[in-house]
Amino acid sequence: MSQVPQIKVPATYMRGGTSKGVFFNLAELPASCQVPGEARDKLLMRVIGSPDPYAKQIDGMGGATSSTSKTVILAKSTRPDHDVDYLFGQVAIDKAFVDWSGNCGNLSAAVGPFAISNGLIDPARVPSDGICTVRIWQANIGKTIIAHVPMTAGAVQETGDFELDGVTFPAAEVQLEFIDPADEGEGEGGGSMFPTGNLVDDLEVPGVGTLKATMINAGIPTIFVNAEAIGYTGTELQEAINGDSKALTMFETIRAYGALRMGLIKNVDEAAKRQHTPKVAFVAPAQTYTASSGKTVEAADIDLCVRALSMGKLHHAMMGTAAVAIGTAAAIPGTLVNLAAGGGERNAVRFGHPSGTLRVGAEAQQASGEWTVTKAIMSRSARVLMEGWVRVPGDTF
Repeated sequence: MSQVPQIKVPATYMRGGTSKGVFFNLAELPASCQVPGEARDKLLMRVIGSPDPYAKQIDGMGGATSSTSKTVILAKSTRPDHDVDYLFGQVAIDKAFVDWSGNCGNLSAAVGPFAISNGLIDPARVPSDGICTVRIWQANIGKTIIAHVPMTAGAVQETGDFELDGVTFPAAEVQLEFIDPADEGEGEGGGSMFPTGNLVDDLEVPGVGTLKATMINAGIPTIFVNAEAIGYTGTELQEAINGDSKALTMFETIRAYGALRMGLIKNVDEAAKRQHTPKVAFVAPAQTYTASSGKTVEAADIDLCVRALSMGKLHHAMMGTAAVAIGTAAAIPGTLVNLAAGGGERNAVRFGHPSGTLRVGAEAQQASGEWTVTKAIMSRSARVLMEGWVRVPGDTF
């Protein structure tokens, strides 16, 4: 039996927001993996430990959840007025594919710190102390993100007292601005924040019924439905849904038919090969509940409750891109998100999720009957967990 040695690839394992992922400098990838294609996908899947029929990713860096089965490739940007190009790959856990259809808002918080620490930013733009503004081109969706990264004594500041529900320990705050976050749709749904042309639609879902739905392209394509309409309160934690195969099938059916209605796919069967987008979320008016940490979230401290699914499971907190969608939809009177928050005009909301609360702001305006959002703003944190090399068998790609 022939023995194939492993190869080493420079990498950094980072937490960004409530996610973790393996970060690469494009220039340090093997030559065949520096361009999109089969070799790159095979490398990333092997690094993460997919596909894994046991759904544990024991033989890789993944953590067997949508929040930890992630990869990022960064490079100096060639685009005007941008510092770094950011490409995100969501690695399927039990299937052999990498989904490149959307962004990860949580890992966006780690892009600036990685870029600074790895020499991808012009040194003249990096202050020794204060805030370094990093202009990011999000290549998956063709959008700009501006990260405000704290610096201390010439290095990225990672420790601090900023607390983020869903993350155990405090860290330094990284403020993110998602510029012009709307309209990342494809196909017939492209070109509009609301691909159907409506703030609320009647979405027919076989086996489920006809649901009121707000379908929006902002941050990430997202389908919002009312919790009550599908038998939930909006205060559920992961165990209430992720162990219920019937519920997961229902949510996947809603997602597939919503994706079809949004023009993201041409037939419902295509949804199985597009796991990362769109997201499905359900909303409810503000209520008091106990978060997964055991702390009480008071109704008086939030504007509404939101629960969202990612890669087929209820997320333990909230995806950053879905938070952008929540903030954007909340700013537009008449959407299900806005109505759950009490209706009316607003430029920020604090919503309750399974791990606690999150505040997100959005600047929306209406002109000639069309809604536009100039930016959405939220704060996350990021930290290097490990750096060096990842190893994969030499015949991986």
